[in-house]
Amino acid sequence: MIPSETKRPKLGVSACLLGQRVRYDGGHKRDHFLTEIFGRHVEWVPVCPELEVGMGIPRETVRLIGSPMNPELIAEKSGKDWTFAMNRLATKRARELTELDVSGYVFKKDSPSCGLERVRVYDSNNIPVRKGRGLFAARVTERLPLMPVEEEGRLNDLSLRENFIERVFAYRRWQDATSAPKSIRALVDFHTRHKFLLLAHSDGHYRHLGRIVAAAKQKPLSHAYDEYGRIFMDGLAIHATAKKHANVLDHMMGYFTRELSSEERKELLELIRDFRHQLVPLVVPVTLIRHYVTKYTVSYLLNQVYLDPSPKELMLRNHV
Repeated sequence: MIPSETKRPKLGVSACLLGQRVRYDGGHKRDHFLTEIFGRHVEWVPVCPELEVGMGIPRETVRLIGSPMNPELIAEKSGKDWTFAMNRLATKRARELTELDVSGYVFKKDSPSCGLERVRVYDSNNIPVRKGRGLFAARVTERLPLMPVEEEGRLNDLSLRENFIERVFAYRRWQDATSAPKSIRALVDFHTRHKFLLLAHSDGHYRHLGRIVAAAKQKPLSHAYDEYGRIFMDGLAIHATAKKHANVLDHMMGYFTRELSSEERKELLELIRDFRHQLVPLVVPVTLIRHYVTKYTVSYLLNQVYLDPSPKELMLRNHV
């Protein structure tokens, strides 16, 4: 079996994206991918901050006003200031999400409470600039800096979707690792299993993490874990490229190339080359490598997360 299974991640999500009628007009923004595909592999924790803060349904619309760096959340017609209440709710919710051990969050784009980027902020002349972040989203991400976050609109981009979901399951594995008994051996094992996944994103981060592991004996173990987790998630946030994936595949092939016949070697090299030039999806060479890893019992590669980073049903590596 390649590699060990993780428990089903819990993810926070804007409740309207699940079809709950919690928007200002009593409507919803149900997202098919989240509900029908991704939702089969995660446990959603729905949140509607505007409803939870007491705005009600239906409600007057709110907007961000002032500086994009520190805006206020103001009701458009009545002028009621919801800033303090929303910040207080976000602090409470962030604490609850931590207790629930959530592994990610999908926010509603453009929302003055939940949007992650390019949210309209109005200046004193009532002129909007798209430089803001929803008040609730801003506070939650500040308090949970390692947690992978994304907007539902950006998940329509297949490369962004793949990166987000890969990070969600990676973070879930890291959460499991930190909740288990901590030891240098456990940290080494985690680092070893994630070698090729990290290399597909950032060679520099992989090497930095290696130095953290090597120096773990010289510092409190909790400090090593904290530093490792931060750099680990930072590294995975860097998008993998076809070139880096192809280099990883070449590297992995080196572990069993002597066992291959000349025809098998030629076939695999051609598939890796075709992938490098984006003629076939990543799943094609990876599937063949997984076959040989199992066939020849390549122990070091059997436990590599790279070969199975997320549920295959999501078909994240099936696009060119």
